Amino acid sequence: MKLLSTNKDKKKLIRSIIQAIILLAVVIVMVRVLFVFNKYKPYDSMDTSVMADVDNGFISLSYFAVDRDGSATMISTDRLREHLNALYKNGYVTITQKDIENYYKNGTPLPKKSLFLMFEDGRRDTAIFSGKILEEYNYIATILSYADKFGAKDSKFLSPKDLSNLKSNTFWELGTNGYRLSYINAYDRYGHYIGELNSLEYSSLRKYLDRNYNQYLMDFIRDENKIPKETYDEMKERISKDYKLMDEIYTKEFGKVPDVYVLMHSNTGNFANNEKVSAINEEWMKKLFVMNFNREGFSLNNQDNHIYDLTRMQPQPYWYPNHLLMRIANDTLADVTFEEGDPERKKDWEILAGAPEFRNSVIALTSESKSNGLIRLKDSKAYQDVNLSVNLTGNKLGTQTIYLRADEELNQYVSVKIQNNNIYINENGVQLFELDLNELDGIKYQSVEENEREAHRAEYETYSQSTKKLLGYTTNMEKQIEPVKEEVKTVEEGADKYIPSIQINEPGNRQLTIKIQDNQLSVFVDQKKVTQNLSLSGTTSGYIYLESAWSEYGYSQRNIADDVYDGVFQDLLITDAKGNILYDNQLQGWAQIKDKVETSWNKIINWFIKTL
Repeated sequence: MKLLSTNKDKKKLIRSIIQAIILLAVVIVMVRVLFVFNKYKPYDSMDTSVMADVDNGFISLSYFAVDRDGSATMISTDRLREHLNALYKNGYVTITQKDIENYYKNGTPLPKKSLFLMFEDGRRDTAIFSGKILEEYNYIATILSYADKFGAKDSKFLSPKDLSNLKSNTFWELGTNGYRLSYINAYDRYGHYIGELNSLEYSSLRKYLDRNYNQYLMDFIRDENKIPKETYDEMKERISKDYKLMDEIYTKEFGKVPDVYVLMHSNTGNFANNEKVSAINEEWMKKLFVMNFNREGFSLNNQDNHIYDLTRMQPQPYWYPNHLLMRIANDTLADVTFEEGDPERKKDWEILAGAPEFRNSVIALTSESKSNGLIRLKDSKAYQDVNLSVNLTGNKLGTQTIYLRADEELNQYVSVKIQNNNIYINENGVQLFELDLNELDGIKYQSVEENEREAHRAEYETYSQSTKKLLGYTTNMEKQIEPVKEEVKTVEEGADKYIPSIQINEPGNRQLTIKIQDNQLSVFVDQKKVTQNLSLSGTTSGYIYLESAWSEYGYSQRNIADDVYDGVFQDLLITDAKGNILYDNQLQGWAQIKDKVETSWNKIINWFIKTL
């Protein structure tokens, strides 16, 4: 072997060894993250510590999809693990489809805390990223699919072979969302009739639709005047065709249709928005399926429910674990143990309402249902002139408040509140200042007329693209006429602003700085002046409080209702007028280095998983 004779050769060797070690570490981590080696072990029905003395029913949770990093609609693996860990620590065990069938048909007892877990839409990333987490907690779940996706050869969705492999690894059962995901009787927000939309067309136009549309199996197909375009027999044949196709495809691929059906969409009262349509759905679901989840928003099922009218809750990607636990506690009226986080950070605060979790530099304060979460900084009663900075990363729709110079009853205080993307300053219940933060951001609004023109242009282009059959499908959209090119009024020309509704899942991220000295208050948001030297009526000292509060159900195109809110206070720093630190929740020293290393390492792993 030739000796390494130069420093350059030695450096190359060392670099190669380091690269090999890093690559090996990545491979080991990927195997541990993605591959399942164990088998699901059902609960022991003879174990009295698991089984219930009285009937508690079961809760059902349904996640839309799972992604390594997460998104507005897809929960991250870290957050999913946090959710399931919180449930596991609260004693929840998963039950199977057969358990539910026996519970309703034979009165077979269930565990004290029973969880039926589902993942919707049959996405490949869901199976890849959640399987290992199910294994960690010995949880079994049902993965739902659309039958029409089996022939589409879309890599985003699991194939029949993939689903069969999942079922064989014992942590999964199969269910269905139906034959297709498509929409009828669609109008844009301006009342313009669009007609029918497949899932791709819907995705391209959803920003213009609001909620004025329906799912394919929910109603007669109607014209622009909302008069049925089909007879009763035609409606019956159309809806029956979807069920026949489901029966044919699932039987061909798996030998039978799944036992679990989740009718799209939920909360219609019966099994559709129209009584006659509902009767057809009911007839077919009872013929093909063992059970149906027909409602969403409430997690608890018991003997008061019918097996074809079950309910599920859809946890959202932005929910902290305590948000999930708070919702379950409200539904079941059972005691839960909330996540507290770091006990060293917790000990600085008095918990007056809600459920805070102290994690690194974050205080995630979950409100109570239709109410608030409130914590008070201990030993802050004498605080008078202070500087405070914090990042508020709770969603835009909701309330995050800082109280200063507050008494124990919150009768006297100065507060700075960000609510629904507006900032408010109050003193002792009197509002001193208000500002829409969109104005601070310098957002330039479209006029209503401009947005309507944009919507009609998008509808025409979607229709035109679909009719060219370039994407392998034909359209059932109503024919869209190319809009006439004409000038419309802008906001500057006096037209009304088009102000989009804040979505319930719209993230917020505001850096808030407060300076209070003597009888003056200055506030900055994202380093921009909100108000400076605002006059106050008093100079008393008092406590620091943090508050999160639910403000309204808000708007969700997916019709998600939620009455709990997570206020998120990150990197909270409080100093006195001379700059002396009174409270500091920022990461320091080794903890900060460790956090940065872990973040960088996770980015590397995520890149490898998504790239390979």
